[in-house]
Amino acid sequence: MDSLDYYNRFATQYYEETVNATMEEQLKRFMELLPNGCAVLDLGCGSGRDSLFLVEEGYDVTSLDGAKKMCELAQIHVGQEVLNLTYDRLDFNEVFDGIWACASLVHEEPDKLPVTLQRVFDCLKPEGVMYMSFRHGDYLGFNSEINYYAYTEDTFRSVLDKCKEKQNIEIIDMFITKDSREGFMDNEWINIFIRKL
Repeated sequence: MDSLDYYNRFATQYYEETVNATMEEQLKRFMELLPNGCAVLDLGCGSGRDSLFLVEEGYDVTSLDGAKKMCELAQIHVGQEVLNLTYDRLDFNEVFDGIWACASLVHEEPDKLPVTLQRVFDCLKPEGVMYMSFRHGDYLGFNSEINYYAYTEDTFRSVLDKCKEKQNIEIIDMFITKDSREGFMDNEWINIFIRKL
């Protein structure tokens, strides 16, 4: 089953598992790197949890998700439109000051991730900041019928090196955290902050 089929089929379950998890530490760091009230894209917004946080902090948030059922649930949660859009259809040219991609690129195959990242970077304004997170490790995982890909600091840098605009991207910070969801605390995540030069 591909990831869109999975999230459409299990949208309610995934929503309930993630909507109350906290990403406050990472969100606050993200906001420190952005102008107040600027334009932010929540890429693969899932439940809309982080979109709502950013909206309540005064940011102009565009939320999108590839799974139609997730969009419907997130739209109710956030109280504003959520775009049903897959990453290969992204067509924003330097629109956003910030892009938030919390665990939303974990299903992209490593050999395809540089192309997807480049498309995402194109959405950022110069000096814009992107946050993304992946499972930490060097393996292909399998969880509830779908694959996910884990990265270390080195393997993620090798992905960035394959982006055509790698010279225009700088890593601000990379750090490891534990999963904030109940029952998943043994999982580790790599958190990455990037600036477009």
